[in-house]
Amino acid sequence: MKITEPPNSANNDGPDNSPTICRGDDKVPSLPRSARLPINRCNLPAVVLGGLTYQQHPSPLLIDGVAELHADLFRRLNAAAPEARAEVFRDYLTVHFQLEWPEQMGFTGHKKSRTKANYSKMIRGWSFDSDSREGAVLKGWVESRFGLVPRYHGQPLRDPGGDAYIRYMEMRSQGLYGTNALEAQLDLVYSFCQLELALRHPTARHVTLYRGVNRMADHEVLAKGARGQHIILLNNISSFTHSRERACEFGDYILAVEIPLTKIFFHCGLLPGVLQGEDEFLVIGGAVNVTLSTI
Repeated sequence: MKITEPPNSANNDGPDNSPTICRGDDKVPSLPRSARLPINRCNLPAVVLGGLTYQQHPSPLLIDGVAELHADLFRRLNAAAPEARAEVFRDYLTVHFQLEWPEQMGFTGHKKSRTKANYSKMIRGWSFDSDSREGAVLKGWVESRFGLVPRYHGQPLRDPGGDAYIRYMEMRSQGLYGTNALEAQLDLVYSFCQLELALRHPTARHVTLYRGVNRMADHEVLAKGARGQHIILLNNISSFTHSRERACEFGDYILAVEIPLTKIFFHCGLLPGVLQGEDEFLVIGGAVNVTLSTI
């Protein structure tokens, strides 16, 4: 896995038209209005965190209230040994959300299967089918917290009043029904992932990830450049891998992207046993520069 550190800006004496320097008059596509909400529940608006400038120059994304409401969890995580942090996290969520004792949270129904719909089931469900009910829950969580609207769920989502979007909303609602603060659980998964990445790679800002696709026509290409350099709009959450060879198994075209660590919701090494195989990363979307190549 290639994790990159930020360049030393003090030694950067190059011209201000360098492609790595943001210029106010650069004519690059911005995040389309239809792909974002005017409000969200984090410290940066969607138009900023979903844009190309953020991809190049990321800063921490903080979900409203998480650090304050769960200060005890983060105190325990910071005090724990590296190999123990995953277990500390699991134990905290099990107790805080009463995941093994739904009756303690007021559950009186008969469909106990819904009480088992917790954060790990959502992530496992995504790994089997990103267009499933679990996938709709994750896409809805990203939409709620970061203000990035999903672009695809079984079919393109372009019209908020259309059948495809209504179907997505129905699946999202069904996935949340009868659960115990499921989106709050996902808030903690993201926050734990960010803490782990910061502790393991304290000076890093990006990781090179890959995605195999069969048809570029299925993706929203905002701009095309030379030598395979494209700007595309990702779905609001997508799967990537850190292995180019693994990505080749999923399509004839390979997208290579420098992903900000702050946009990683979950990865295969975070909680052992939740994601199996293919070195998978779940990445929060937006507009990104990609390098397109073929097998």
